Amino acid sequence: MAKKHYILPGISIHGIADRGKGVGRSAEGMTVFVDGAVPGDIVDVFIQKKKGGFAEGRVEKLVTASPDRVEAFCSHFSICGGCKWQNLSYEAQLRHKQQVVEDALLRIGKIQIGEFQPILGAPETTFYRNKLEFGFSNKRWILDGESTGLMEDADLSGLGFHKAGFFDKVIDIQKCWLQSEPSNRIRNTCREIAHEQNLTFYDLRKHTGYLRNLMVRLTTTGECMLLVSVAQDQPETLKNYLDAILSKIPELSTLVYCINTKLNDSMFDLDMRTYFGKGFVVEQLGDLTFKIGPKSFFQTNSLQGKRLYDVTAEFAGLSGTENVYDLYTGTGSIALYLARQCKSVVGIEEIPEAIADAMENMRMNNIQNARFYAGDVKNVLSQEFVAEHGRPDVLVTDPPRAGMHEKAVQFLLDLASPKIVYVSCNPATQARDLQLLSAKYDVLKVRPVDMFPHTHHIENVALLSLR
Repeated sequence: MAKKHYILPGISIHGIADRGKGVGRSAEGMTVFVDGAVPGDIVDVFIQKKKGGFAEGRVEKLVTASPDRVEAFCSHFSICGGCKWQNLSYEAQLRHKQQVVEDALLRIGKIQIGEFQPILGAPETTFYRNKLEFGFSNKRWILDGESTGLMEDADLSGLGFHKAGFFDKVIDIQKCWLQSEPSNRIRNTCREIAHEQNLTFYDLRKHTGYLRNLMVRLTTTGECMLLVSVAQDQPETLKNYLDAILSKIPELSTLVYCINTKLNDSMFDLDMRTYFGKGFVVEQLGDLTFKIGPKSFFQTNSLQGKRLYDVTAEFAGLSGTENVYDLYTGTGSIALYLARQCKSVVGIEEIPEAIADAMENMRMNNIQNARFYAGDVKNVLSQEFVAEHGRPDVLVTDPPRAGMHEKAVQFLLDLASPKIVYVSCNPATQARDLQLLSAKYDVLKVRPVDMFPHTHHIENVALLSLR
């Protein structure tokens, strides 16, 4: 019987696999996925799981460090798992992300591409997120060596990110490098006030406790929103807590709260109540302004988001006379970004609340030539829809990670728009869809864009032309 846990020595890491793990091969030819390893490392691996022809584990010992390996800058790096590539130089990250897209499209997808442009890296590799969510828990993650010094009745409450694989535990985050100040001070102050007021942190197993979640939104315009989620309707307790937050964090533009008595942490179906300020913040992308509420969908990296939209606009090559369709439009950010460069734009999005945001943002920017529709793209797109809105000269599609439904792809083939700009957050499903579209389309050029430094996530923009 094979051993479940054992050490596999001297594994040479040659690449990066899904979810950012290093990938190597044992002497017997078994593929090994390794947490904490980067390409170029030689490592001894503690095997945690073996299945068929592959194994998964973590670095037990770094035998030889890769020339691309760097020191992680975050004190929570070894346990958080949010920014898995902090120990890989940013130049190497970009090389590997470019390779991931090339492998997906060229090697696996066998797609013919006219021009493969170099990846557009992010000038801001830290403090780039405009939105972060944190959880309160009465069971924080215990650090190595800490448990021996803990008393039986020790306070184990924490506020931070959930530990991967442990739904009821959070890592008590002191400094996160993903969002600029006052984000860290907001979170740490909220924790400090909670302790001062003897408020209980939520127990995700027993569903007891008072404080559940925080969400912080920052904008490039300097506005700041805090959303507080509590588990019980206790008006006096809540008032004391929120008043203390406002007195200690004067930078807050608006403070919103919700009461979540459900078993899950999702806040999308809850009533949002504004305690202070206007209940939303305003973001700017280029010459457009966007109203962002506590439930709004919006590009998480504002500055690099604009650069992604610039690539999209460049590929679209609009002259002012075109009819544009924007599929999976979200809050209409791409559609509105292109609206002033075309004759008309139509956006389709499944989530009605996102469409409500899109229409509000259209009004805010005094854009007259955009129309938005709520519904599943594969159902909304129809011959009747095209008859009403006209055949698109340019079609932009930005689907979720699963890519486009086969029915939607087939409709695009029948629709035969002269030009398609496909924005993807998953090169694997993009490759699948481009393969199907190759029945009528050539891929003229692609450009990867790095929206999330230190993670395995990568966006890719492709320009397709009707043959």
